[in-house]
Amino acid sequence: MSSPKNPTRLIIISLVCIICGVIVYYILSNFTSILSNNIEYNMGKDLALQGNTDLLKGILNDKGIESLVEGEKSILNLTPVTHIETPSEVKAIYLSGWVAGSTDFRNSLIKIIDETELNAVVIDIKDSTGRISFHTDDPYLQLIGSSEGRIKDIKAVTSLLHEKGIYIIGRISVFQDPYLTKLKPEWAIKRLSDGGVWKDRKGLSFLDPTNKEVHDYILSIARNSYDEGFDEINLDYIRYPSDGNMKDINYNLKEGAQRADNIESFFKYFSTEIKKNINIPISADLFGLTTESTNDMGIGQLWEKTIPYFDFVCPMVYPSHYPSGYAGYKNPALYPYEVIDRALKSAVAKTKAINQDISKIRPWLQDFDMGAAYTKDLVRAQMKATYNNELYSWMLWDPSNKYTPSALLLVTN
Repeated sequence: MSSPKNPTRLIIISLVCIICGVIVYYILSNFTSILSNNIEYNMGKDLALQGNTDLLKGILNDKGIESLVEGEKSILNLTPVTHIETPSEVKAIYLSGWVAGSTDFRNSLIKIIDETELNAVVIDIKDSTGRISFHTDDPYLQLIGSSEGRIKDIKAVTSLLHEKGIYIIGRISVFQDPYLTKLKPEWAIKRLSDGGVWKDRKGLSFLDPTNKEVHDYILSIARNSYDEGFDEINLDYIRYPSDGNMKDINYNLKEGAQRADNIESFFKYFSTEIKKNINIPISADLFGLTTESTNDMGIGQLWEKTIPYFDFVCPMVYPSHYPSGYAGYKNPALYPYEVIDRALKSAVAKTKAINQDISKIRPWLQDFDMGAAYTKDLVRAQMKATYNNELYSWMLWDPSNKYTPSALLLVTN
């Protein structure tokens, strides 16, 4: 005969079974949830990589986009890229890539923009060292390897600026590029004497304006930058070298062609290609004397061969950069109104003569000490000369990014 069952033992066994059941259910439930999330997450990542944003948004809306953790948002690259229309009157300051990537320095300049008439910034995409200020996902640009992390998260920066209503102009130093000429010497301007890479007095080398690979490289940078949130692409150093043994430069001129024809061919190609599918605003920086000179000054820049291809042309009319004796002034830097008034009068006349809109003219003005200590009054005098020529856009240049807030009109929010 078997012994009677122990009630306590049965209770313990029952509790153990219940607890085990709960644990198994919890594990299976979470495993299913994790598996489901991983499937959705991987599907979303694939859709993001494929550029299928509409379907991706549908999945995320069903799931609840806010349920995504920050890591998922980052990997799926959900930071929206926005753009701002070009203001009718652009009033900008220049920011180097290093400054744009420095939170404290950048924010101090944003504060000036918030409080004054400024409404735009010019940020280096690629400066005259040849390095790109931010990392890019573009496979071709990654292969070149010219990107640096001066700006850690470019989309976060462009998004922040747009939230404040700030128009973003991206500056690309085009032909002065010691990084790329070293990496790809076959793309560089060569010496006539021996076919080697030509260098100026400072030892700097330039890309060949006739090289199709160079054209496409600049185009790739411009398109990628627009996709990162830049509203306008600005081209600088769009010229041949200005010093050194100029007689030993191989300009690769076709029969009957001039230096300015080579530069114009690049302008035509770039402006045509960049505006395919979407009308991206583009601008070009020219030497200040191009507004008055009747020749290319040895660098291939002619006003008349530039302005038809761009939405805006930006003469660098810094008074300190005009030679002693210009317009009879021993030190032109001391006469900012007179220098800029004369330069822009000529720019307007040249522009009207070829039936172009004078609103395309957007001068770079001086806010740095050279030739004179540039005070509030000297900076405002340049703006006055601009307005008196019926031009209402300008950009302030200071290579150190230290501007004169008192020269700017305050705004009431």
